[in-house]
Amino acid sequence: MNRKIVSIGEFMLEMSGGEADRYRLGFAGDTLNTAWYLRAALGKEWDVDYLSALGDDIYSARMREFLQEHHIGTGHIQTIRGKRPGLYLIHQAEGDRQFTYWRENSAARQLADNPGKLAAALADSELAYFSGITLAILSRQARENLFFALGQARKAGTRVAFDPNIRPALWPTPAAIRKAIIAAAPVINIVLPTFDDDAQIFGDADPGATVLRYQGLGIAEVAVKNGAEAALIAQGDNLAEVPALGATAVDATGAGDAFNGAYLAARLSGQSIKASAQAAHRTAAKVIQHPGALVDPALLD
Repeated sequence: MNRKIVSIGEFMLEMSGGEADRYRLGFAGDTLNTAWYLRAALGKEWDVDYLSALGDDIYSARMREFLQEHHIGTGHIQTIRGKRPGLYLIHQAEGDRQFTYWRENSAARQLADNPGKLAAALADSELAYFSGITLAILSRQARENLFFALGQARKAGTRVAFDPNIRPALWPTPAAIRKAIIAAAPVINIVLPTFDDDAQIFGDADPGATVLRYQGLGIAEVAVKNGAEAALIAQGDNLAEVPALGATAVDATGAGDAFNGAYLAARLSGQSIKASAQAAHRTAAKVIQHPGALVDPALLD
C-alpha cells in the first residue's frame, strides 16, 4: 500500500497575462501548489491527494482532469451542485502584481462541512497539510470540523503541517487572523510561516521571535521563510539558519508554496531540518526562474 499525503484547501481558476486585456486561463491555489511540489519531490510509493470541493460546471471538470493528469488524487474532492470554483485575475499596478478575487460562490467554502468525509479523507495519511487561506474561506463550524478531524488524525499518527499564509483581505480583522491561527495550533506538528506576513499581524521583531511564539503555542517544528534572506528552522532546541540561494527572480509566484512542498518531502524522507531547508531553497530558487506557480517537475532536477 502506498504512503499517503492529503493537502487541504481551495483550487482556483487563474486569469493571468492581461496585455491588451487578453488573459490566459490557468489553475492554482496555495495548498495545490504545495501538493504539486510534494508530488514532484516524492517517488511512486507516495500518493498525494487533494481535499477540496468543486462545482458541477465545465471548469470544475477541467480542473479535476488537470489534477489527474499530474498524478494528484481527486477522490476526496466533493462536487457541490450549483457552485463554481473561485476565480482570480492577476494584473499589474504600481509596478507589482495585483490580485482581484471572485470566490463568494466557491464550492471550496464547503470542503469541511461534512465531518465524515473529512475523517475518511485523512484516514491512514502520513501527512496532512493546510493553510491560513483554507481557514479563511470556511465558516466557523466548518473550521471546527477541520480542527477536530485533524486532531483525530494526529492522534492516529498523521503529521500535520500548516502555513499561516496570512492574507488580511480574506479576514474581517487582524484579531480574527490571530484567533484562528492560535485555535489551529493544538493540531499542528510543523508550521511554515513567512516572517513578513506574521510580523505584520503578530508584531514579531525578527524570525527568532516568530519561532518562539509558535513554540510557545506547542508547535515543536517551525520553519520561518524570509524571502531572499536565510530561513530559520527550529525543532525543539535544534536551531538552523539556512541561507537562500540568491537566484534572480523572473516570477516569485508560488515560491513559498514550493519551499513548503520540498521541505515537507525531505522531512518525510528522513532528512534533517537543515538538509530539508537546503532542499527547499533549491526548489524555490528554480521555481522563481520560471513564470507561474506550477513549474514543470522536469525543470526541478
